[in-house]
Amino acid sequence: MTTQPPSNIGHLPTERAHAIGKRVEAFVRDVVIPYERDPRCGPHGPSEDLVKELRAKAREAGVLTPHILDGGDHLTQLETAHVLRFSGLSTLGPTAVNTAAPDEGNMFLLGKVASPAQKERFLAKVVSGEARSAFFMTEPADEGGAGSDPSMLQTTAVRDGDGWLINGRKAFITGAVGASVGIVMARTSTGDKTTATMFLVDLPDPAIRVERVLDTIDSSMPGGHAVVLIDNLKVADDQVLGQVDEGFRYAQVRLSPARLSHCMRWLGAAVRSQEIATAYAVRRKAFGKLLVDHEGVGFMLAENMIDLKQAELMIDWCATVLDSGSLGTTESSMTKVAVSDLLFRIADRCVQVMGGTGVTRDSIVEQVFREVRAFRIYDGPTEVHKWSLAKKIKRDALGKGNG
Repeated sequence: MTTQPPSNIGHLPTERAHAIGKRVEAFVRDVVIPYERDPRCGPHGPSEDLVKELRAKAREAGVLTPHILDGGDHLTQLETAHVLRFSGLSTLGPTAVNTAAPDEGNMFLLGKVASPAQKERFLAKVVSGEARSAFFMTEPADEGGAGSDPSMLQTTAVRDGDGWLINGRKAFITGAVGASVGIVMARTSTGDKTTATMFLVDLPDPAIRVERVLDTIDSSMPGGHAVVLIDNLKVADDQVLGQVDEGFRYAQVRLSPARLSHCMRWLGAAVRSQEIATAYAVRRKAFGKLLVDHEGVGFMLAENMIDLKQAELMIDWCATVLDSGSLGTTESSMTKVAVSDLLFRIADRCVQVMGGTGVTRDSIVEQVFREVRAFRIYDGPTEVHKWSLAKKIKRDALGKGNG
């Protein structure tokens, strides 16, 4: 089935973003989408073999890691928003062109914080698409570990001769299976759970053992989401990312752009779902007329059009804030909440429009529905972001004497 590409999605891009976006869109639609039914797409994401095959094709087409230019310069966030939407037109697209989580966020962080030697050792192979990475932050909830509240961090790193010894357990570590680069967050100040350090590690390492890969509602990310034991991991001083005890500050550098990138990619998936649902509604008949001519169906597609535009505008607004040099913590929380809810409503309506077909894996719409449902939880559940925003409202009001 051929569908029309989305027209003018997003803020008017720069010439370079427009050109890159066009190439990425053509590659995803023409090359990547046919792979969506490949048997190598499993419950824990595409296989390593499939990842390598897709990235080889992306490299040949000149669209691998399109948001990072020759010489290492990064597109602006507004330009990135334009390009990443097109990569998200397929659930395999971000993996194929190397804009997927957690790699995209890790590349951004290392580009900002890593030393030249660390960039050469760890970053270069991720940017080239030759390696994947994992971010080891979240810990098992049943052990009281860190999740939405990072101050609960239990993994420790203690001085050991000329290096560090790290111990702990991590959970929901996306892409740990098959990753070559790891960023491990560990507490480094005794008795102070709010102080942490990031460490760069080569993977696999015998001291980092995957206990199991969780069966989750989403299935687009290579390696899935793992529970990991870190048992006496020895790292050298030159593996400290940035400065000791600055881990949470660096996490803020990564956090807002990574949240926003999720929004960018999944907006593309929602656009594609709307295309598929629309094509179904203008072809399928019931009760003597096309589905789209039934008000209940046509109105759902109309509401999707409105929600797509709202999501797009929120993303571009937040990207502009980040491009101004702000951390954008408040703006990214607002955008993450709004966009994740909007995209879930869009995906839900697309499933509904397609009826029985919408809940089968004959269409990618079913997977998009599952993926955007999970998005309402990762990178901070909606409720945590709202709680954070409410605290800011109170703080600002009392600070102005309006309490």
